[in-house]
Amino acid sequence: MQTLVHLTWIEGCIERWIRFGRISEETILTRTEKRVAFAPGAIFALVRWSSNDHGTVESWIDILRAVDEGEPCSTVPCVTPGGELLLRLSGWPKVEAALQSVDIVESYGIAPEDVCPDHWRHVHNRLTAAMAPRPYTPARHAAWLKRRMVTT
Repeated sequence: MQTLVHLTWIEGCIERWIRFGRISEETILTRTEKRVAFAPGAIFALVRWSSNDHGTVESWIDILRAVDEGEPCSTVPCVTPGGELLLRLSGWPKVEAALQSVDIVESYGIAPEDVCPDHWRHVHNRLTAAMAPRPYTPARHAAWLKRRMVTT
């Protein structure tokens, strides 16, 4: 079973996009809509933003792990069946801070989808508490890769 994400892009009105993640399948539905799929266990980031004549209506970032059939999951708009939430933030300042955390990971040459899931939970908790998250460094990543080898 794959996790499906419905994406819409109407410039300046509704913008839903994948910030990172390994897409296993992509289907173009219309000129402004497409559906992407993620294999079970894949980690990805979904950004949702919309506005009206008066400004931004919503801005969200969700970092999720795609679940396998029968696994418990949280419901998330645009995501079927849902996913394991690692990070969920709303409001542009927090969304922007989360995106900066992703940029920092990438600046080290590490793919954000390969980062230890606990790091995204940490970023969620720190930004929710209006605190700066600790950076994810190459040393932390190396430790995660070793831990993963031992536990799997």
